[in-house]
Amino acid sequence: MLLNYQYRVYPNTNQKLELNYWLRICQYWYNKQLGDRFDWWENNRNNINACPLICPLPQLRDNPSYYSQKKQLPSIKEDLIKVFHSGELLDFSRVPSQTLQDVCKRVDLAFGRFIKGDSNGNRSGKPRFKNAARYRTMRIDGQTITIEQVEKNWLFVSFSKLEGWVKVRLHRPLPEGFTLKNALLTRKADGWYLTICLEDPNVPEFTPDEIVPTWENTIGLDAVLHEDDYLATSENTKLPALKSFRKLEKLLAKVSRRKSAKNKGSRARRKLAKREAREHQRIARARKDHAFKTAHSLVRTGKKVFVHEDLNLKALSKRNKPKQDEDGKYLPNGQSAKSGLNKSWNDAAFGSFFKILEYIAGKAGARKIAVKPAYTSQLLAYRDEFVFTDCSIREYWDEYESLLVDRDVNAAVNIKRVGLGLFPTIKRRSGNLVVTQSTTHSTAKEVLVVLRNARSLHRPQAVGVSSSPSQKRAA
Repeated sequence: MLLNYQYRVYPNTNQKLELNYWLRICQYWYNKQLGDRFDWWENNRNNINACPLICPLPQLRDNPSYYSQKKQLPSIKEDLIKVFHSGELLDFSRVPSQTLQDVCKRVDLAFGRFIKGDSNGNRSGKPRFKNAARYRTMRIDGQTITIEQVEKNWLFVSFSKLEGWVKVRLHRPLPEGFTLKNALLTRKADGWYLTICLEDPNVPEFTPDEIVPTWENTIGLDAVLHEDDYLATSENTKLPALKSFRKLEKLLAKVSRRKSAKNKGSRARRKLAKREAREHQRIARARKDHAFKTAHSLVRTGKKVFVHEDLNLKALSKRNKPKQDEDGKYLPNGQSAKSGLNKSWNDAAFGSFFKILEYIAGKAGARKIAVKPAYTSQLLAYRDEFVFTDCSIREYWDEYESLLVDRDVNAAVNIKRVGLGLFPTIKRRSGNLVVTQSTTHSTAKEVLVVLRNARSLHRPQAVGVSSSPSQKRAA
């Protein structure tokens, strides 16, 4: 199984200068190829109704592809390349050839998604030209990496065309008998990091289709995003939210205001920009750590199938459309109220969490299924009745069953039923929701057992963002 291990790298001064030079060359090479593709895209198109007898057609040239642009590298390495706007000279021969070829591949993938779309036919936006802050990662081929020495807590590796050994902090041991595939060198706000892609023969390849979902081995997950709750499960538990951005929002805003008040290009502005980057990095790390710990706590339940909502996160966090009256004046559209909700969705980062859950579950021999959450939060899980028709209804007291039903746990149970194909078919007739085909009776007994045990929900303590004394002080 392919695994990625990330370690902190401690290069010396000369190695830092050389790695920064590699990044500058890769950034220039990326922008040059992207500009060539944009030039081809603009100069090789005409309107559908253009007539060659009346309208002059441009002289067409071949489409720049991955192979045609990669063939330019041998001639570029023969001499120094002068950058037009800055006048600096770049020596492409100092960068490993596989790293430059990977830059060609990145441009080809980015422009291909813009023109043709991905495997699902979804097209992305126009690729951006990369500045120094946006281009931070280089791919190093595994054949050019040599592990020189392994000590207790340190790893010494050497890269092709880089003098000396690079010191790597080995905070987690490498698996025995691994095969090194490639590595990624990334420059972050606090230094350099090495992400090693390796193949571990001790972890077998996992095939998700081999696991058949049943009521016993399946757990449903509902994205709550209400107060301090993060997830609700079909096993009577609610996992806490972290809200890392909310906790450091005021400090980050204060640093940002101080930075914007400084003159551009000044030393004080650069120092505050680095401070701002470190705060963003601290927020991202806390969010990622919370996602991994939450995923591990779910996998430890022993379930083999995890069913969650297939959320349209892009639509949930986008701005409301503006409203105008007949005179062209803008009317209130509720955006000021929705801005806080958009921030909460982005801070929760459910998209990255579900990816991490799939990775952790795959290592444990479990699978993840995304289902459509239509009507799962409204229908009572053990009876064909629409109860939670308003988001303000958080609990429902059933007088007949003498049962207090929590909205989020009920939704998680319904999501589990959707994953098992046991959710009823609901259609809209004359403006009303009608249940046409119901299988609720087949799971009503099991659902009632779950909900009766949910009277005292178990809420583990949240893992907070660590605050150092320097963070608590004013920036």
